[in-house]
Amino acid sequence: MLLIDPPNSAGHGRLWSHLASDTSYDELHAFAAALGIPRRGFDRDHYDIPAERYEEVVASGAVPVASRELIVVLTRAGLRRRKSQTLAPRRPGRPLLRAPRLRVGDRVAVVAPAGPVLPERLEAGLSVLRSWGLDVVLGEHVVGGDRRWEYLAAEDAARAGDLMRAWCDPDVSALVCARGGYGVHRMVDLLDWPALAKAGPKVLVGFSDVTALHQAFAAHLGMSTVHGPVVTSLGAGDDESRERLRSLLLDPVPGLSITPTAARTVVGGQADGVLVGGNLALVAAEAGTPNRMPAAGSIAVLEDVDEPAYRLDRLLTQLLRSGWFDQVHGIVLGDFTGGVTTETLDDLARDRLGALGVPVVAGAAFGHAARNLAFPLGVRAHLDADAGSVVVTDRPLR
Repeated sequence: MLLIDPPNSAGHGRLWSHLASDTSYDELHAFAAALGIPRRGFDRDHYDIPAERYEEVVASGAVPVASRELIVVLTRAGLRRRKSQTLAPRRPGRPLLRAPRLRVGDRVAVVAPAGPVLPERLEAGLSVLRSWGLDVVLGEHVVGGDRRWEYLAAEDAARAGDLMRAWCDPDVSALVCARGGYGVHRMVDLLDWPALAKAGPKVLVGFSDVTALHQAFAAHLGMSTVHGPVVTSLGAGDDESRERLRSLLLDPVPGLSITPTAARTVVGGQADGVLVGGNLALVAAEAGTPNRMPAAGSIAVLEDVDEPAYRLDRLLTQLLRSGWFDQVHGIVLGDFTGGVTTETLDDLARDRLGALGVPVVAGAAFGHAARNLAFPLGVRAHLDADAGSVVVTDRPLR
């Protein structure tokens, strides 16, 4: 049944009604579409209807009810979505919506949104996930390769389709990316964000090229994701990294540290904010796209691999010039494996980031090294640059 309350909600110089269904969102969307009501009018669990269309909507079959009754009916039907529980864009610096924690027996889908996967490394990682009591299923194109570009796991539409099918499957509780490499940029704009919002929230895990998904899910869905090992690195990483991801997924608690060994102080001070970022090159590549989630009001976390000093300089300078660092609260640099010495990295960070006037540390335990401690993006953390510590203060999952 379609329900509508009186036009008594003021906004933008007009009065508005709220149109809802006590049966399903599909029924609501179909009714609105038949009346030519644009999808952008849908807000979490209802459509906003201007007062001048109230009589038309009632004549078309919507039942008039009081505003309080509308809320009661939606709540009783399980269709009431509070703003704090709805996947929708949020302002930079605001905590993002966290997915529910996993439990033994939950289904986890493995997808390959970027590069091709070596079967032996894949199987080693799958064994780790299964050892945690999770029901692991593979996307159709995880094993194979693109016929034209050998650096892709499959064609763009196929990789996007695997992710969409897994995310929209009601039996799937989490997606763990098979590997990074390159390719997410090519497929991320093929994703159907309204469909993802309707199906979520769910857990998304990965790092490196998966940073493009972390940024996009934050920007489009306001959803927290997990920066952590991909499947192919689970079998090769260290025990602490495996245990961190297991405990984060199945037994999440506040107080996670990504500095079991104190990080190096680059600029002293303390800061609080939600964590944002990932791979430096991927964050810089998002500048100017709709998928960009900037560091305003947040603590930026960045890592990279095999990048010499001049390229790191260029990437940091790009983020500075594009405004990504504007109003950042603090900066945490993880591993920058294979490109620069720690001394050069610290000097470069002081040169490029020191003028921001915020605390900066380097050498946190995440990135492309064997130790890659998982942590949630979009969740509050505390940075004490003088002590070299970074601690996630909220639960990483609900």
